[in-house]
Amino acid sequence: MVDIDIPQKYAVAPTGEGTPHLTIHPEATIDLDSTNAFEGPEKLLEVWFTPSPNDLPASALPGGLKNVSAETWKEMLDLVNCKVLSVVSSDHLDAYLLSESSMFVFPHKLILKTCGTTTLLSGLPKMLEIAAHCAGFPYIGWARVNGLLAAATPYRVFYSRKNFLYPDKQRGPHRSWRDEVRFLDGMFIGGSAYMVGKMNGEHWYLYITGPDTRLTPPSSPEWGSHVKVRDDVRLSESPVDAISSHMDSMQMQTVEDETLEVLMTDLDPENAKQFYLDHASAVAADKLSQLRSPAHQVANMDETEVDVFGNVSAEGDDFTPSSDASLSVDEYTTEGHALGTIVSESCGLSEVYPTSRYPDARIDAYLFTPCGFSANGVIPAPEQDGRFNSTHYFTVHVTPESQCSYASFETNVPCRQTGRETAEIVEQVVNIFRPGRFSVTLFEAKSSSIGDVGIATDGGYIAAKRTGRMDCIKGYRRIERIVHDLNGYDLVFRYYHREDWKGGAAPRLGELSM
Repeated sequence: MVDIDIPQKYAVAPTGEGTPHLTIHPEATIDLDSTNAFEGPEKLLEVWFTPSPNDLPASALPGGLKNVSAETWKEMLDLVNCKVLSVVSSDHLDAYLLSESSMFVFPHKLILKTCGTTTLLSGLPKMLEIAAHCAGFPYIGWARVNGLLAAATPYRVFYSRKNFLYPDKQRGPHRSWRDEVRFLDGMFIGGSAYMVGKMNGEHWYLYITGPDTRLTPPSSPEWGSHVKVRDDVRLSESPVDAISSHMDSMQMQTVEDETLEVLMTDLDPENAKQFYLDHASAVAADKLSQLRSPAHQVANMDETEVDVFGNVSAEGDDFTPSSDASLSVDEYTTEGHALGTIVSESCGLSEVYPTSRYPDARIDAYLFTPCGFSANGVIPAPEQDGRFNSTHYFTVHVTPESQCSYASFETNVPCRQTGRETAEIVEQVVNIFRPGRFSVTLFEAKSSSIGDVGIATDGGYIAAKRTGRMDCIKGYRRIERIVHDLNGYDLVFRYYHREDWKGGAAPRLGELSM
């Protein structure tokens, strides 16, 4: 278990060995307001410094990036223009719920997902500095040119997003895909940029570097110069030689990686209203009334089951069925974690990865004023030999306003771990929102892929069955299926319309060209 110093004003949910625990930051929730139309589609950045947490270099501090303090990450997030609402910590990852989406910190990689007009890529140089200065990853010392102490060299970098609904409102390097590619090319040598889907319809962008990622040197002669960082993590050899040696040692590594994204627009109004504060407050009031009824109390005198979320209220009280009846009515009429938990339960999100299979799973959820919802799930893999060997995540973000309705679901929980097909997870998620349209991206490292892309493999029959199942999402018609065979990864993009959707044939477009 990771030990974290928690200021007294923060609260920690009770936990067992290997169980994630939650810390909330109430000061970050002040003045949050989602009244205006909002850009729901997120920017998603993954920066890997090694193929796995077992491959940390000798120079890295124990725990790698998880050794970095929350306060240090907040400095980077200030550049991105978002705040930390709460943190769920576990042995293998820290899940940050943000004012605009989420961040996940593993020992060897960082995942940052932000929506609205956040400037995500503006935080990338600071990430590389933090990885070098605070986590001890091999670095290049030329970054003083950009005002940084050092820049760790990543193993791989992935950046992706759906086409924006309101691209003219974006800031910094995010005003167009061309600008984003130019920014990333200015940082990395040999990156590849793709657009997946119709140029004049719904589409998805991807920028990816190879496993031999190199930083783009500045025009200054300081390339390769050494900049002193922390004495306890300083390398014994030259930075360039250390990076080269470390990268060479990783070339033969296999990566177990699988990411599923479901990006939904035109949500059904009846389903979308679940994510409005007024509706959630009514649901909460009804639940509170039932919990306080004498009949319920008698029927549940011996009930010992703990709430799936292990959540805490906005005041820091433990949030469980045995205690939520004692919370004030204000808890259920104002935005925050208490209402977020209610919505997670009532909409069905808690059943995507149920505690019957994942007893140590935790969900950290937040409902905004007057509407909007965000949640992070931390899912420890089932115990093996009495220990948790890995922990995965999922994240959900909802913008329910009719003029810009959008919801996203993302997870890296492997299908083989759930015992269910990808199509079952997709159907369960889609049923929560009933979008008029949605896209699915399944991004798998070749070592973990079972052949969904239709390439001949030993599991060809399984692959064909899986592909066919994804083409038959109940209540929807698949419009497109696009396959990319990338460097070390298989990517499948699918796009669907609801069978009874009346929104018209022409997609609502954000970007008509690069």
